[in-house]
Amino acid sequence: MAQVSIVTSQAGAVIGHDDAMRFLFVGDSMTIGHAGDFTWRYRMWQHLEAFPGLPYEIVGPRSTLYDGAAGAPLSHAYADPSFPPAARRHLSGWGEGWLHMAPVIADAVRGTEADVLLVSLGLIDLGFYTDAEQTAANARAFVAAARTANPRLRMVLLPVIPNIRAETDAPFAASCARFNELLAKAVADLDTPSSPLLLASRPPGYDIHTDTYDGTHPGPSGEHLLAAAFADAMHQAWGLGGPYAAGPTARVPAQAQAQVSAPV
Repeated sequence: MAQVSIVTSQAGAVIGHDDAMRFLFVGDSMTIGHAGDFTWRYRMWQHLEAFPGLPYEIVGPRSTLYDGAAGAPLSHAYADPSFPPAARRHLSGWGEGWLHMAPVIADAVRGTEADVLLVSLGLIDLGFYTDAEQTAANARAFVAAARTANPRLRMVLLPVIPNIRAETDAPFAASCARFNELLAKAVADLDTPSSPLLLASRPPGYDIHTDTYDGTHPGPSGEHLLAAAFADAMHQAWGLGGPYAAGPTARVPAQAQAQVSAPV
C-alpha cells in the first residue's frame, strides 16, 4: 500500500508574500549534488514551472555543486546548462547535516525572506556526528531557530533514506529507523496552524541500487522521486501546485558517475 504524507495541520493562511512564494532547499550532499548532476532541486524547479499561475522564487545563499576534484562546492557544471542561475540557489552542503544547519538557518531565512523550507537532512549526522536522539534534538533546534526569522514559515521535512551502509551495518540501520520515529514525533509536536510542518513520505519504490549512482546519491530517477515526495506533500496538504507529473527517467547506469569519497 502506498504511503501518504503525514499532514498535521491544514493551511491557515496564504503562503508567501504578495509577489511570490520563496522556496529554500536545505540539505546535505543529496541536495547540493555533484558536478554533472541535474539534482532533485532542478526537478522541483521544472515541477514549479509547470504551474504558471503559481508565483514563486527559489532563494538561498549558495548556488554551486560539489566539485569532487577540488573537494569543495565550486562547480557550476549542472547537467542542464540552461538551468537558470536564479533557480540554482539553495542552502545545502556536502557533509553538512542538522548539526551544521541549525546554527545558520535563522540568518538564511531572514536574509532570503524564505516562506517554505524543503529539508532533506539527517543521514550524515547519523553516519558521522550524532546519535538518533541528538540528531532529533538538532532538528528541533533548527525548527525553532528558523521560526525566529519567520514565525509563519512552512517546512516540509523528508525522513532519512538509509543508504547502502545500512545493509551491512545493523546499528546504523537501527539508528536511521529510530531517528525517523523521533522526527515524526517532532513534526507532530512542533506543527502549528501559523507555521505548519509536514513530514513527507519516503518515495514509494525508491531503491538505492537503481535510483542512486553509489548507494547514496540520487541518479536521474532518484532525483524525480525525491522531488515528487516534496511536491506531492505540498499539494496534498496545502493545495499547492499539483501532483508531481514527471515520471522517473531511465535508471542511471552504474558507470554513469564517478564514485566520490564522502557518503553524504
